[in-house]
Amino acid sequence: MFSLETGICQLFKIDYPIIQAGMAGGPTTVELVTEVSNAGGLGTLGAAYMTPEALRQAIKEIQSTTQKPFGVNIFAAPVEDDFSRLAEVQKALSPFRSQLEIQEIQSSYQSPDWSEEQFNICIEEGVPIISTAFGCLLAGQMKAAKERQIKIIAMVTTVAEAKQAEASGADVIVAQGSEAGGHRSSFSLDRHPAGAQIGTLSLVPQVVDAVDIPVIAAGGIVDARGLVASLALGAQGVQIGTCFVGSKESGAHRAYKQAIFNSDEESTVVTKSFSGRPARGIKNRFIEGFEQTGIAPLPFPSQNTITKDIRAAAAKADDPEFMSLWAGQSTRSLTEEVAAAEIVRTIIEEAKVMLS
Repeated sequence: MFSLETGICQLFKIDYPIIQAGMAGGPTTVELVTEVSNAGGLGTLGAAYMTPEALRQAIKEIQSTTQKPFGVNIFAAPVEDDFSRLAEVQKALSPFRSQLEIQEIQSSYQSPDWSEEQFNICIEEGVPIISTAFGCLLAGQMKAAKERQIKIIAMVTTVAEAKQAEASGADVIVAQGSEAGGHRSSFSLDRHPAGAQIGTLSLVPQVVDAVDIPVIAAGGIVDARGLVASLALGAQGVQIGTCFVGSKESGAHRAYKQAIFNSDEESTVVTKSFSGRPARGIKNRFIEGFEQTGIAPLPFPSQNTITKDIRAAAAKADDPEFMSLWAGQSTRSLTEEVAAAEIVRTIIEEAKVMLS
């Protein structure tokens, strides 16, 4: 019989093998991170879009609110803007701006590149766990983290990426199945332009067999059944995102949360329309309309940068049809706001019953 006190509990010094996904863009508030950590899981701050100043302040606030371990998630891929087709894509975006009554349109753009500074702040502020998406830390960064006993989590979508992450020095791997909401964490889109689409049930045991470090399952996991099934597949824990987007402590817009509560297993699609990188979210008028133009989005992060005004205006207007509604495929059971600590407690209590 499986135990809920797995290797990652000892490695991360947490009570339960539940990791709250580090969702960038607002959902992971200081309150959400601390509530999950205080409940015995691992809260994770999604820092990828945070300014260095905001990140440092958030870390200090977390440290003043909890004595428990927590993580910070950053993007590992370098920022490489490509605005060569800006005029073409702006033409496709024009109707959406008209519908949202956006008057001012920028003539030039530059995506912020804070990843190196974000990593350095994590080191300086003594963050105990750093997780990465889209790749692995640079060799020098990994060395700096190891010297300070900081644990590194790398999220992967294939066995090859898992092996690469292990070779880079990662302590733990998150195997992200295709059911997961948000951006696919594929290291490269050359072979899989839409990101690798391997389901959790298939990916997790193959990654477990291929590496010698702990594996965490992610993708479509919302309850105790998902946790117990993941343990049976050889994972030592689960990473959960969409559940926590809809939690009371989440910073997600209320219209975003309601869209999750109204959705089901058929509601989401994988799209590049918002950011230029494949991500799973609830299909809405923006995704449908942009894809109908037949115009390819700019590469990430350039597309994300030029659609920022549309997403901001949609949030101001409480209009989910033009927001990036990242969500996984297991939303049918998510119908109302629940406290983050209650999410952790419920999953663990039900898992204990199932394993007794």
